[in-house]
Amino acid sequence: MNLSHPWTPVESVSLCYESVNGSCVKTVYPPVLRAPLYLIFAITIILIVFGNLLVICTIVSFQQLHTPTNYLIVSMAVADLLLGSFVMPPSMVRSLETCWYFGDFFCKFHSSTDFTLCNAAVMHLTFISIDRYYAVCQPLQYHSKMTTRVSVAMILVSWGFSALFGFGITFSELKIEQTTTEEVHASCKGGCLALHGREIGVTYSLVFYFFPMFVIVSIYGKIFVIALKHARAINNYPTGSSVNTKDLKATKTLAIVIGVYMCCWTPYFMCNIIDPAVGHSIPALLYEVLMWVAYLNAVFNPMIYALFYSWFREKSKLLYKKLYKLCK
Repeated sequence: MNLSHPWTPVESVSLCYESVNGSCVKTVYPPVLRAPLYLIFAITIILIVFGNLLVICTIVSFQQLHTPTNYLIVSMAVADLLLGSFVMPPSMVRSLETCWYFGDFFCKFHSSTDFTLCNAAVMHLTFISIDRYYAVCQPLQYHSKMTTRVSVAMILVSWGFSALFGFGITFSELKIEQTTTEEVHASCKGGCLALHGREIGVTYSLVFYFFPMFVIVSIYGKIFVIALKHARAINNYPTGSSVNTKDLKATKTLAIVIGVYMCCWTPYFMCNIIDPAVGHSIPALLYEVLMWVAYLNAVFNPMIYALFYSWFREKSKLLYKKLYKLCK
């Protein structure tokens, strides 16, 4: 999701379209820098696509894994899969070539999809925290409140609201306090800014990132307190607690997922908050770096599941064996 400035030139400078009047300025990076970065970005994209595809296929292929929590995990994996397969390849070209070569309409569509997937991830994490709250804090009511129907409703709300906001804010061409540099870059040929005014980045960051993260952290703070009580109950009276260790382990794993997400995305959104306060002096290159750090979050979720979920390791191995037999 690129709310940032155009890249600040650090190497030789030319134009995105040499023969077109009004072309954007292009920063040309030497091959010794671009080639390894293309390789690193390409490997990252491949890991995201295949890692999240494995999560989706593993859960979908085994009936016993069809639980409300896992439905939310699958839906979030779909968001990460779309991010890796659709959003990141054009973003890679834009970041390394410093120009947008895919047309104005696809610029808006790409930016809208980027916003949608980012919003969907935050909303999924919020609903997952609610799911874990009932599993740990109200275990006797969990199966009656967190049903498949409720989980599907959460997924539909996450995607519907995210798409409405993501596509609405981009195609409405919202403009807030444009600066001269942004006006030039947004109108020149070869430029693609998601929003034509950086101040909207402050509102977006506060409302659609920091507020949900505050809610999530608050819920998990409550879960942590209750989990400690249950852990003591389990140790002192093994049969006296209504929460099983499986739910506690699942909650811990999903807390790690949320923690990693916050570590990846918070620096980017902090820049959106700080930049206007310092007169928009944060280097554009820093924005691009932090954007790719945020994208890296989509790599980590499958790794976390593989490390902390024994059922995921076992079922993915079974799935691999099934596919291997079919291919023989």
